[in-house]
Amino acid sequence: MKQVILLRKDLKLPIGKACVQTAHGAVEAVLSSDKNKIDEWKKEGMKKVVLKVENEKELLIYKKKADALKITASLIKDAAKTFFKKPTITCLAIGPDKDEKIDKVTGSLKML
Repeated sequence: MKQVILLRKDLKLPIGKACVQTAHGAVEAVLSSDKNKIDEWKKEGMKKVVLKVENEKELLIYKKKADALKITASLIKDAAKTFFKKPTITCLAIGPDKDEKIDKVTGSLKML
C-alpha cells in the first residue's frame, strides 16, 4: 500500500510551498479514501512518494488514468492567497491503494 503525490515542475515552487501543496494533496486523498484501505496503509507504515510531472496537462492525464482504475485521486488547486496571482492546480494525490494498482498509473514517473 502506498500513496503517490504528483507535483508540477513547471511551477518552480519554493520548497516550502511545494511541501504544503503535497501535504494538502496527501490529506485530501486520505479524507476521500475508503477506511479499510486507510487502515491497511497505516499498518504498513503509510508509504508516500512524491513524483514529478511537467505541467498541468500531464497532471490531468494521470488524474484520468487513476479515475479509470477507480483509485482515489485528489486534485489540489491553490487558492492564490500567498504565492500565485490566480487559483492554480499544483498537484495530484493518488491513493492510498495497492502498490501494483498505483504503479499502473504512475510507474513511469521519476521522483521529485
